Amino acid sequence: MKNIEKKIIDAQDRTLGRVASETAMSLMGKTKASFERNKYCGMPVKVINASKLRITPKKLAGIYHTRYSGIPGGLRILKGTETMQKKGLKELIKLATYQMLPSNKLRRTMMKNLKIED
Repeated sequence: MKNIEKKIIDAQDRTLGRVASETAMSLMGKTKASFERNKYCGMPVKVINASKLRITPKKLAGIYHTRYSGIPGGLRILKGTETMQKKGLKELIKLATYQMLPSNKLRRTMMKNLKIED
């Protein structure tokens, strides 16, 4: 059986973008010498202390993301403050990481290997 290493990233007192970019690089496998663009060769990533992320209220108000229900006129533009109140900072880290990954067929596989804890 193959020994799978797991990368643990501590988000305490770090900014959202720094945590998300480090997470995305590890999920893609770019930190390994065996990186291949057309195959999933990344590692499982676990982000801890997500609730202790350093983010200012001004930055939080400037973050926007979309959610689409699938029906005409169903596009919702949500602020970062709304998302943080409803789902917490875990969801913001997940969305930021998702947007930093390449938009191809491997993205879903990469996101399945991401675990975020408070």
